[in-house]
Amino acid sequence: MEDIVVSGLGIFIESAFRYAHWWVTPILVVIAWRVWVYYVTILFISKMEWTTLEIKIPRNIAKSPLAMELVLINAFHQTGGTGNWLAKYWLGKVRMWFSLEMVSIEGSVHFFMRIPLKPTDFKRLVEAQIYAQYPGVEIHEVPDYTESVPPFAPDNGWGLWGCEFGLSKADPYPIKTYVDYGLDKNATSLEAEQQTDPLTSLIEFMGSMGKGEQLWYQIIIRAAWDRHAHEGSDKGWFQKRSWTDVGKEEMHKLLKRDPKTLMTLKGPDDKGGLLSLSKGEQEVVNAIERSINKPGFDAGVRMIYLAKKENFSPIHITGLTGAMKPYNSVSLNGFKVQNGVDVDYPWQDITKTKAITKRRGILEAYRKRGYFYPPFGRKDPIVLTSEELATIYHFPSGVSETPSFKRIESKKAEAPNNLPI
Repeated sequence: MEDIVVSGLGIFIESAFRYAHWWVTPILVVIAWRVWVYYVTILFISKMEWTTLEIKIPRNIAKSPLAMELVLINAFHQTGGTGNWLAKYWLGKVRMWFSLEMVSIEGSVHFFMRIPLKPTDFKRLVEAQIYAQYPGVEIHEVPDYTESVPPFAPDNGWGLWGCEFGLSKADPYPIKTYVDYGLDKNATSLEAEQQTDPLTSLIEFMGSMGKGEQLWYQIIIRAAWDRHAHEGSDKGWFQKRSWTDVGKEEMHKLLKRDPKTLMTLKGPDDKGGLLSLSKGEQEVVNAIERSINKPGFDAGVRMIYLAKKENFSPIHITGLTGAMKPYNSVSLNGFKVQNGVDVDYPWQDITKTKAITKRRGILEAYRKRGYFYPPFGRKDPIVLTSEELATIYHFPSGVSETPSFKRIESKKAEAPNNLPI
């Protein structure tokens, strides 16, 4: 029996080598293609130029997060750049991405945006859209604050902890947004003092940073694209679903969850099934429907706490991991911590090198504003709608009067054009 097995194995190996040109060549072609795409993409990204804009907010700003939602849609929802195969696979072009950032440096809170200047200059477009919605702000081009911190090393005198945030459910399920908090109402109304802005909690936490401490909050965004595989093989390898298609499928699953629902449905677009859903389930279906009718963004959310080793406070790690909880909804969606810099069990990092590598990697990814493309590419970024993004990043109104947040004391205005000379 053993002789038969050995003989059969020998025949297989001999045949494999004899006909190697039939199977080795396609494998080499695929490998070469992937290496080429990686190379031209890296080359294109390496030639990009960026600028950092700091936005200073006036004390008497009276805008709801809807203003930021309009800025996001008009300035950042850019779908161009890779319109054909030549641009994508020969020139290495990628869809532009942007970084929305909020930073605490020893308790002083600042709003930043990281904007591409080359190959396409988005600076004037972004500034125009911000001024259109927030006429009283001041926008300044400033040096990149991340350069003030050296690359991570165990002996560089800095402590670091960081993580990224994913979603607890499928993308179409929305988080708790500013609309749910009632911030879509007029901020100057009599009820303004009763409003609660969930961003205030994060601003207060950032304001608690002391001497030698920094907290960085970053949201990398680009326009969402079709990247979900079809269920089944009838659609082929190259056809992908959009996140809105996934949302429609989730709605149908909820509507058709039992025979009673199926009996009330007349067709795929009939909502008669809502009659058999509980009130809470109806709210979930309605929330998904509202969500998929908003522009979607691929997004990566990360936070990093840094401090001089003598000032490093582990309690801030707890505050960091809980910073996104105000946006969580039990019946809908919420944020969860992922890609932290620690290991779960000591035996997973006996040499103590894995934790160092993770810390060095998250700091470098933050500094390079990397998330979607090599060398920092993530396979499955989350999708957030314009409403969700405007909830977790907006310029707070008077509702967020926190002592740690620095505002412009008065807003500037141009002199009338009819003054006598």
